[in-house]
Amino acid sequence: MMKGQPFHVKYREIIRRMVFLICALLVFRLGSHIPVPGINNAALERLFNANQGTILGLFNMFSGGALQRMSILALGIMPYISASIIVQLMSTVIPSLEALKKEGEQGKRKINQYTRQGTLLLAVVQATGMCAGLISQGITLTNGLAFYVPAVSSLVAGTMFLMWLGEQITERGIGNGISMIIFAGIVANLPNMVLQFFSADSQTSMIGVVVFALIALAVLAAIVFIEKAQRRISVNYAQKQQGRRIFTAQQTHLPLKINMAGVIPAIFASSLLLFPASLGQWVGSADPNAGVIKRTLQDLALVLSPGHTLYLVLFGALIIFFCYFYTALVFSPKEVAENLKRSGAYVPGIRPGEQTARYLDYILNRLTFIGAIYITVICLMPMILQSAFGMTVNIGGTSLLIVVVVVMDFMAQLQAHLTSHQYDNQTLMRKTTAHPKG
Repeated sequence: MMKGQPFHVKYREIIRRMVFLICALLVFRLGSHIPVPGINNAALERLFNANQGTILGLFNMFSGGALQRMSILALGIMPYISASIIVQLMSTVIPSLEALKKEGEQGKRKINQYTRQGTLLLAVVQATGMCAGLISQGITLTNGLAFYVPAVSSLVAGTMFLMWLGEQITERGIGNGISMIIFAGIVANLPNMVLQFFSADSQTSMIGVVVFALIALAVLAAIVFIEKAQRRISVNYAQKQQGRRIFTAQQTHLPLKINMAGVIPAIFASSLLLFPASLGQWVGSADPNAGVIKRTLQDLALVLSPGHTLYLVLFGALIIFFCYFYTALVFSPKEVAENLKRSGAYVPGIRPGEQTARYLDYILNRLTFIGAIYITVICLMPMILQSAFGMTVNIGGTSLLIVVVVVMDFMAQLQAHLTSHQYDNQTLMRKTTAHPKG
């Protein structure tokens, strides 16, 4: 009987997935401590101490601290995310890529192949730029090919390994692999962020700490509330007759989340801003005798640092854009309307077909606008507070949003696995009872 099974046998599949997830994240954390060959650690530490609060800190957060240690995982997963953005954008304008998306599993594998190739290309470009910046900053022990070959190879291999590890977590673990890797990197840096907050503001009164804690709890509650919020559209099924059986009309609902894009817009927007800003930070130079290109790149890195007006405007605009873009990718009002029509379902008061599609598109646009404003406010709030009121906020809104949303997604997928496992066990018990052995 199933009731007599021990816990580790009854939930063997879930335990196996959890163990794989934990081991994969441990491998990621261990890899973030393997250094790139030829780095002067003392000079690297001075560089980060002199550039606190700049784009380097944001890049370091997404890499899980690997950038500050200049490990083989210093590039993090950002080249893969950037390649995914480029491929998805191109699939909306290139007919051949758009056709691949409709070919099912085979088309998905082909698009994934293009994404991997783009990741490799971007990783090579970013690794080369980073190595050039390290040499120009005097952080390397060697120069020329003696440094470029092992360093670029190590950084590119680290990014490709993270891409593969993320895919393995998605397939064999629980949760989205890429999101879990970013989540692990942020959580690993949370203790340092909290310590920096108190050390930087050592004279902060207890009232200030309590106010900050209350604001953080209110933001957490708002994130959880909005992520769970839905707009339920009533859907009726017409009465059907199959042979002599008559199926009565049924009423259900179509749930539409306020934030259907999840945390993807914040990650995509950060990734796009990190690429030019990090390139300017590493390759640019403030030396008046440097070339025009290097000085321009340095100026670009400065204006795209967190807290600057241009950064806030571009970050907010990119978040809103990706909210609409990603929602359009995951939910098609026209396809949903056609599926409802084929199954004999309709929205009360709305004609099936084209009018239903227009109605769903109208509702979806309003919901996406609310979701986009919500993500923008959460991500920009700490930087605005820091710029306007001088508050030292080391825990960014993007990192907080990612942590909460990834945890909620993880719990939802874990609950789905538990429900599926329980259903399989009940089915097996019924079969065993109906056909006992012997």
